[in-house]
Amino acid sequence: MRPDELESVAARHVPGTGKLDIQLSGIGLVNETYRVLRDGGAYALRVAAANPLDLGVDRAWEARVLECAGSADLAPPLEFCDPQRGILILRWVDGRSWSPAEVRRESTLSRMAHLVRRVHALPMPAPARLMSPMTWIDYYAAAARKSAGQERSTDSSAGADLRSASTGRLTALADLPRVDPVVCHSDLHTLNLIDRGPSLVLLDWEYAHASDPLWDLAGWSANNDLEDEFKHELLRSYLGRIPAPDENLRLRLLGWLYDYVCLLWSELYLNLRRGVPQADAAPGGVAARAQLLAARLQASK
Repeated sequence: MRPDELESVAARHVPGTGKLDIQLSGIGLVNETYRVLRDGGAYALRVAAANPLDLGVDRAWEARVLECAGSADLAPPLEFCDPQRGILILRWVDGRSWSPAEVRRESTLSRMAHLVRRVHALPMPAPARLMSPMTWIDYYAAAARKSAGQERSTDSSAGADLRSASTGRLTALADLPRVDPVVCHSDLHTLNLIDRGPSLVLLDWEYAHASDPLWDLAGWSANNDLEDEFKHELLRSYLGRIPAPDENLRLRLLGWLYDYVCLLWSELYLNLRRGVPQADAAPGGVAARAQLLAARLQASK
């Protein structure tokens, strides 16, 4: 969105009448986010990024989820939404993120399990936006082909191996007892978690969908590189009991598939952002994360 268009949107829809202070906060594959100050209030203004690819985002469904999550104090309060134009304005939430050490504490594992249970208890907007790991894999694979101007996949040998391994895990997942879908956030990591002291708030709900409840636990575990003992404690705390063998297996399968989806997303991001000055090659950047994910997936395929 051009600067003049951005200022026009903010002037019309950010509460207040005073002067606007607009600062870029982040750029992703599907959104650009800005911090807007006006009349002493702070807001997050999110607009759709210039990306012609279909990446599985349903902004109208996200808006309905945000209304429910905001009412439950799980998301920032929604001020304005135009799904057709990809515009979203939320109140800015102050707080802090957790460190890797904090993520592994028994108390924070318990708080995260409780938070995820509350997300999964949200009412399901109708019609449900049903998604699965296979759906995300197909979306990103198709986007990768389109971005490269290809009609058919040209996976490397390693890429083909991982795709084959993903198929095996999807088959194993389908053989497990069926579970009812719930509202999943689907992008749980420390940058999307705000600790306000007495409560936790989640940001960035654009990937929310109806899915297996353990998908969110798998995502939090994968994004924080949790060791097996912490994954087990998170699952135990979420269930409120000792997990059954099929539940442990389900979490392991979903964890591998979540890593694979994130690898596909990272590779697509790097391909689309090629030539743009970024810190993605730095430690902790997207390129470094993609290398870690590829190594982890290959080691366990």
